[in-house]
Amino acid sequence: MIDVLVVDDDVQVAKINAAYVAKIEGFRVSCLAHTAAEALAALETHSVDLVLLDHYLPDRTGLQLVADLRRRGLVTDVIMVTAARDIATVQAAMRHGALQYLVKPFTFAGLRSKLLGYAALHRTFAGGGQAEQSEVDRIFGALGAVNAGPAELPKGHSTATADRVRTVLRSAGAPLSAQDVALQAGLSRQTAQRYLKLLERTGRVRLTLKYGETGRPEHRYDWV
Repeated sequence: MIDVLVVDDDVQVAKINAAYVAKIEGFRVSCLAHTAAEALAALETHSVDLVLLDHYLPDRTGLQLVADLRRRGLVTDVIMVTAARDIATVQAAMRHGALQYLVKPFTFAGLRSKLLGYAALHRTFAGGGQAEQSEVDRIFGALGAVNAGPAELPKGHSTATADRVRTVLRSAGAPLSAQDVALQAGLSRQTAQRYLKLLERTGRVRLTLKYGETGRPEHRYDWV
């Protein structure tokens, strides 16, 4: 499980964001904070993997808090979730090491997309080892990958269908063919193939080739 600290000065907004996080598989809310001081205290007393951080806090800005965390040697990951949309703040967030930046108001789908991207990144880092250039590219592209909301999918694609394909791949113990995915997801082979290609382009699915004794190699897919 990925433990999340939700920081927002508005108590109701913090509760809503926490409820969003709790709905996403693999994530749980460790605690809530409404000031920078509360957030710092929570980070010192709780196990936290990721902070969803508002910029406008009553005692300090979110970016000042991030800078303080780095000075203290706390390397907890941060995704900014804020109404601050000026370029200077966005640039400062990047330079302070924020992994993503989500502008309020946002939808559940928008937050879910960022968190699923973070989960993919988290799994990759947990694996350790060496990385080829293709793996490095997937790491740097993970947080921007398309996965959730209708507005984030190309026209003609369904979020529900993408989720069905994703669920089949994530639960599989080995790479699957498009036909395997179609059968398990209850889709036509053509539809499964279309969504597999979409997920491959976003870096969420890896394509490998299985060669037989004769004929063309079979395309097989697994979740990254």
